[in-house]
This record gives sequence, C-alpha cells and structure tokens, in this order.
Amino acid sequence: MGSTIDLNADLGEGVGDDEAMLGVVTSANIACGFHAGSPTLLARTCGQAHERGVAIGAQVSYPDREGFGRRYMAMDPEDLRSDIVYQVGALAALASAAGSRVTYVKPHGALYNTVVADEEQAAAVVAAVRSVDPGLAVMGLPNSLVLALARDAGLPVITEAFADRGYRPDGTLVPRTEAGALLTDSAQIARRVVELVTTGTLTAVDGSVITVDAESICLHGDTPGAVEHATRTRDALLAAGVKIAPISRD
Repeated sequence: MGSTIDLNADLGEGVGDDEAMLGVVTSANIACGFHAGSPTLLARTCGQAHERGVAIGAQVSYPDREGFGRRYMAMDPEDLRSDIVYQVGALAALASAAGSRVTYVKPHGALYNTVVADEEQAAAVVAAVRSVDPGLAVMGLPNSLVLALARDAGLPVITEAFADRGYRPDGTLVPRTEAGALLTDSAQIARRVVELVTTGTLTAVDGSVITVDAESICLHGDTPGAVEHATRTRDALLAAGVKIAPISRD
C-alpha cells in the first residue's frame, strides 16, 4: 500500500448530500439513470465534480430503478453489454458537456457483486467498456473476476475497498441482508480505513485479519451520517500522513 489513496462515493442518485461529499472525495461514481438519477441531476453532478477537480466515473447498473439496482438480474449477455454501453455513453456526453470526461467505470449494487464471480456477466461488462473506450479503467473488488478479465483485455483497473461495509474472511462483502454488513460509527470507520491504507489489512466480520489491496476507498453517500463518516475518515487519513488524490493514469 502506498501513502496516497483515492476516495470515491456514489453520487447523482438523488439521495444524500452530494455537494458536501464532493468536498471530501476525489472520485465520483455518478449514476447513469438505470438505477437512479435524471439527466438534469446527472448533468449537474458532473458539473459540480468538474468544478471541484473530482474525477468522474460511470456507475453502471442493471435496469432496476424500482430496486435501486440492488436486485440480481439474470440478463442475456448481449443485453447487458448494450445496456452498459448505453449508460457509459450517456454519462460521457453529460461529462463532456460539463467540460470533463469519464475516466473509469464502476458497476453498482447487485451487478457489482455479481461480476465478482459470474464469468458471463463479468465478460459482458468488460466487453462493453472496451468497446466504448479501451482507455477507461474498471473499478472493483481486488481478486474479482471482472478485474481479472479487464486486465486480460488490456483495460486499466482500480482496486477498491469499502469504508463502511463488513467483509467476509474471503474478502467479499457481507450481504446487506446479514448482520455486520454496515458499519455506523464514524470513529470506527475512520480508524479502520487508516489501518487499511497504512497496513493493507482489515478485520473481517468473524474477527480474522485479511489482506485487502486497494487503490481507492468507497465512502457511501446515501447512508445515515455519511458526510460525517467521510469527513472523519479524510481527516484521519491526513493526520496519518496519507495523501488523498484521484488516480491519474495520464
């Protein structure tokens, strides 16, 4: 683990305080309309991110606005690929109109968890991203199948960890339906992130210590106390001598 870390958050979803979060994070995973967000909201969020010097990522999802993209969908690979191309293209246009650009793609919700191990859907995500722009990075969990396939396809990858989510001993996230899935204490979250960034390890839900290699830390913007969690985490990292900056591949 280096002494520099990127902080990202899911924004443009119409929940939480996006403007406050943009004052903390260095990368914004902006919704593309399939799980949340309207064109006007997404355009505004792209503009605010650009004004703050925050990197823009397209947060692609299953077509599931009713379920906020958190329900698994057994999609035909061609349909999934086309849906992702559509979403990335739409956000890229909005980012361009705001004077910025999309630099990475991050799956959202159930799709994010599915492409950790599902080869068919992971391959569809990678094919979609590569067909839009082979310079776009794919953000995901370390050791996930989608990142392995992205590397094989010549795409840049960004490994991430989650500040406020519980981890299983195998490095995957505890499902939101299970106990220990979400951390709620700002001080605990901040300490955990500092430990992760400075040592490359964190404590799993069963008490075991696991290794997590992450270039970016996700700070959820839609949970209670999200802004406080994010601010405390940023301040704790800076106090520990960690530099906070977006990932640059130029």
